[in-house]
Order: sequence, then C-alpha cells, then structure tokens
Amino acid sequence: MSRKASELQRIIEPTVTAMGYELLGIEHLSQGRRSLVRIYIDSEQGITLDDCEAVSHQVSGMLDVEDPIRGQYALEISSPGLDRPLFKREHYEQYVGNRVRIRMALPIEGRRKFAGMLAGVREDKVIVIDDEVEYELPLAGIDKANLVPETT
Repeated sequence: MSRKASELQRIIEPTVTAMGYELLGIEHLSQGRRSLVRIYIDSEQGITLDDCEAVSHQVSGMLDVEDPIRGQYALEISSPGLDRPLFKREHYEQYVGNRVRIRMALPIEGRRKFAGMLAGVREDKVIVIDDEVEYELPLAGIDKANLVPETT
C-alpha cells in the first residue's frame, strides 16, 4: 500500500467501521492533475449500491474537512467483487488454496507478475505456486493482488 493510501486509511477507517462496514483497503492512483481514491468496503450481508452511496457521502465530507489530497480527485466506493483485492496479511491467510494474481512493485527473479495458487503465508511472505514453481513474495513488496474468480 502506498504511503498516501496508508494515510487515507488511517483517516477513513474509523468512520467506515463506525458505519458497520469493514474497510478492506484503499487504492490511491495519481493520474496527472487528478487522482482516484478507490475504497473497498465489505460486510457480512454483502454490499449494495445504497451502502456505497452512504459511505461515499460520509467519507467525502470527511475528506473535504481533513483535505489530505492535493488537487482534484475522484472518490469511488466499491464492493470487493469476485476478483476481491487482497490488502492485508489476514486477507491472504483467509484465501489460501485459491488462485491469485499478484503484481510486485519491484521484480522478483526477473518478474513482476505472478498468477497461481495461494499456498500460504510464512512470516512476512506470501507463498504462490505458479507453473509448479513456488515463489516467496514479500508482503511489503506487493503492489496489487486479487483473487482470480473460478469459472464453472
């Protein structure tokens, strides 16, 4: 997670939690003069459009007051969806045995992209089996990770 996303999470998480939702994670993407703040929320009942609107309203007001982002930005509230993003160690532990797609910030063994079975979490590393080869990917070096939806 970027430094800006971590700062945003610190500011936003108490509000989202108080509303009864779990804050899965935040993506902050700079796009020239504009940026995108994407917030992933979840709950045991799932997430509806009304949930996203309610969180958007609360978080938008809070961001206007706190003003942690320079310039213009778009705020997006999202459910995790079938290709659920993975942000925290607990997320990886929860989905051991599932297929994942991971992009590293820096190359590991000459590669930045890995897709395979999530075999486990050891210390500060995620274990992924890709083409029958086991890779240990440092959690701190993961740029983006998602579950791969199963097709039937």
